[in-house]
Amino acid sequence: MMVHIPHVLTPEQVAHCRAVFQKAAWEDGRTTAGKQSAQVKKNLQLPEGSPAARELGDLVLAGLEKSPLFISAVLPQRVFPPLFNRYEPGMDFGSHVDNAIRPLLGTNQRIRTDVSATLFLSDPDSYDGGELVVEDTYGNHSAKLPAGDLIVYPSTSLHHVTPVTRGVRLASFFWVQSMIRDAGQRSLLFDMDTSIMQLTREVPGSPALVMLTGVYHNLLRQWAEP
Repeated sequence: MMVHIPHVLTPEQVAHCRAVFQKAAWEDGRTTAGKQSAQVKKNLQLPEGSPAARELGDLVLAGLEKSPLFISAVLPQRVFPPLFNRYEPGMDFGSHVDNAIRPLLGTNQRIRTDVSATLFLSDPDSYDGGELVVEDTYGNHSAKLPAGDLIVYPSTSLHHVTPVTRGVRLASFFWVQSMIRDAGQRSLLFDMDTSIMQLTREVPGSPALVMLTGVYHNLLRQWAEP
């Protein structure tokens, strides 16, 4: 399940990110890649844990907390500190699957990657190529979103970034450990929550709506991992 989450960052916040990027030092993106991914990864990245990455990461996390759609679709338990990458002409990221477990820098803690996320920070008409392509049993699904918008998808998915041929593609990327480990269960809960919100607008106070809301929370109670 891919979900487009608009307006995680405002235009002013996106502009601030770009201003920080202009002054930042970038490093080879392979520093955070697994052994297989490193063979197909060609991009640049803000150093993990750098002051710039921490400042902008906090900005992204604050935006996520204000997004009901993100909460509904992902049901986050823990969010990996956002990272930031840069693709220049000739750079791409070949097909890969994200590591299942990622260590948290400077701690002995780890996070299970249930949901992968890309937050676009360049205007789509400012660069050519650079589409995020997620592969599943129904085919390939491409995303190249407005700056400030987020795409989320199961971390089990094979995916790649097509070569950039003009301009610069800037983005934040991170992973989420969801309260609901299973992608199928997470998708069912998202569909149910979406229906509940629609019915709340159309038939507020309906006894059937109250019952459906109870079913949602009872399923969440049954499936959620503390």
